[in-house]
Amino acid sequence: MEGAWVALALTLKVAGWATALNLVLGVAVGFVLARKRFIGRELLDSMLTLPMVLPPTVLGYYLLVVIGRRGPIGGWLESNFGINLIFTWQGAVIAATIVAFPLVFKAARAAFESVDPQLEQAARVLGVGELAIFFRVTLPLAWRGILAGVLLAFARATGEFGATLMVAGSIPGKTQTLSIAVYEAVQAGRDDVANFLVLVVSVTCVAVLLAAGRLAPGRVAGQP
Repeated sequence: MEGAWVALALTLKVAGWATALNLVLGVAVGFVLARKRFIGRELLDSMLTLPMVLPPTVLGYYLLVVIGRRGPIGGWLESNFGINLIFTWQGAVIAATIVAFPLVFKAARAAFESVDPQLEQAARVLGVGELAIFFRVTLPLAWRGILAGVLLAFARATGEFGATLMVAGSIPGKTQTLSIAVYEAVQAGRDDVANFLVLVVSVTCVAVLLAAGRLAPGRVAGQP
């Protein structure tokens, strides 16, 4: 069971980094698309939402093409800095970030669009700067929806399998996350390990979904 705990620790590490990256990127992109009007905005929205509907293995293939040794980004990183992202936990973080990004982005955009623009305009009339308006008016009013999306993204990153397997592989102690460890345990006939890992993933996801449901915008405090 030692390998199961190692896989759990690695999964939490990967999911934590992916969630942190998505919090920054998803909130920023969600705010821009909620507040700015420009040609191709909805097309960009659709492109950013693609990871939610594309098969994870397809996303993994795209990542291999982009960040692999012969890819434009991967080749540049290796030739200039000696960095190789394939078969590393950092590659697993990138895969989990891409897969879970739409959950934060869509939630953030919806949360920002629900904020009354008149409140922001009132702050401008009072002489408050744009950065201060974002952190003192817009973000406090949208935080519940954003946090719900972040929790869902964490759960999605925790259970990521296809893209991670394509990019990071299944190296025990290095890139083997919970989902991959479950697959390997079943293939090896180690039902005790598989049952333990499945229980951990299931309990984590149920807890996150319950928390996200409580934070859903529009719920009244104390409402069942």
